[in-house]
Amino acid sequence: MPSTKPAFTFIDLFAGIGGFAAALSGFGGKGVYSVEIDKAASKVYETNWGHSPLGDITHDANETAMNVPAHDVLAAGFPCQPFSKSGAQKGMEETRGTLYWNILRIIQAHHPKVVLLENVRNLAGPRHSHEWEVIIRTLREEGYHVSAAPAVFSPHLLPRSLGGRPQVRERVFITATYDPESAHLEPLPPFQLKPVLGWNPQKWNLESDLPLDVDETPKGTELTTSEKLWIDAWDEWVRKYYEKSDGKQPPGFPIWADAWVTIDDLFIPDDTPKWKRNYLEKNAELYSTHKEWIDQWTAKWDVFSDKFPPSRRKLEWQAQNTPRLWDTVMHFRPSGIRAKKPTYLPALVAITQTSIIGSLGRRLSVREAARLQGLPDKFTFGDQRDSASYKQLGNGVNVGAVWFILRQHVARDKALLEKNDQGKRILEAISKAPENPDLAL
Repeated sequence: MPSTKPAFTFIDLFAGIGGFAAALSGFGGKGVYSVEIDKAASKVYETNWGHSPLGDITHDANETAMNVPAHDVLAAGFPCQPFSKSGAQKGMEETRGTLYWNILRIIQAHHPKVVLLENVRNLAGPRHSHEWEVIIRTLREEGYHVSAAPAVFSPHLLPRSLGGRPQVRERVFITATYDPESAHLEPLPPFQLKPVLGWNPQKWNLESDLPLDVDETPKGTELTTSEKLWIDAWDEWVRKYYEKSDGKQPPGFPIWADAWVTIDDLFIPDDTPKWKRNYLEKNAELYSTHKEWIDQWTAKWDVFSDKFPPSRRKLEWQAQNTPRLWDTVMHFRPSGIRAKKPTYLPALVAITQTSIIGSLGRRLSVREAARLQGLPDKFTFGDQRDSASYKQLGNGVNVGAVWFILRQHVARDKALLEKNDQGKRILEAISKAPENPDLAL
């Protein structure tokens, strides 16, 4: 009989619904411990990955307890909390009181061969430079070979054949290999933000590449009467602008109906912020040039009535030369209606800003959103509300991005992983896996 022994074991911290679990299980790994504070997400995780994230990292990994089992790979999409800058504190003491401190306790106790941390891109930005420095320093103090430069990646930069997805989701990854002999070295990050294999993200086609379910309108994705009204009105505005501007695309600055006055009537108080002054001036120029048909448009659609709340009297056109608003992908944001080309989508977020697929006249479905995160169609959310599923997906990690970054990491650290049996098992499993995670999930 073939062996059922896993290629390696992993733990999944701040696990969500299991984006890391999908990738690591696909590589042949077995999860031996996980934590997730959200009960609804934990239930979805258990349904799909076979065990419940019942651990509490603050109870299971602290100064007096270590209830986390030994493992080969540690994965964590951890919250970014500020670390103390006071005094001359270093290492463990400096991170105390943060959830990273609990991760570090696990690392100190077990020294997993590979550590994979994921966070929002801002972690590697100037506002969090201190936190970043502490994380890299403490990993090196524990004997890890890790780059001080971030590995930043987004699934839209990866072709579909390698697990990419049409979603801009820039995340920073910290990948590290336990090897005290090389902890003092400065490796390059496994990958940095750029298209892979010459892939052009403008070639994404949502309908075929996601794919979209074009023959149905899943329950809960329908637009309201008011939403259709707002889109119809601004769709006419866009088409009229093309007509009156000899085919020139609409302007890229926020088109703001509440700011439409002629240049002669424009008054801007001295204390107006520069960004707002710029918008007001440009909208006055726009209105002055097109006043006749804009006035007809506002009257026809009753734009300044209660039918159009202030946030729906503003259009953020980022769709270049797309001919109609209904041909774009839209988001109803507090700042206005944002329209983008129907190539790749903005990042899924945990709040309700689900993409509207103009060509289908509806929102992205939960199943389509799951595909956008690289989860297979067999993945299930059970009978929970769609709003909870959208939130969980918005908080999740993209499977294809994890798959690609891990493959790049083991290729970089091949020589270090080959030093012992633990590393060899991880290296063999990840190296022999298909380049496209869709073939393994």
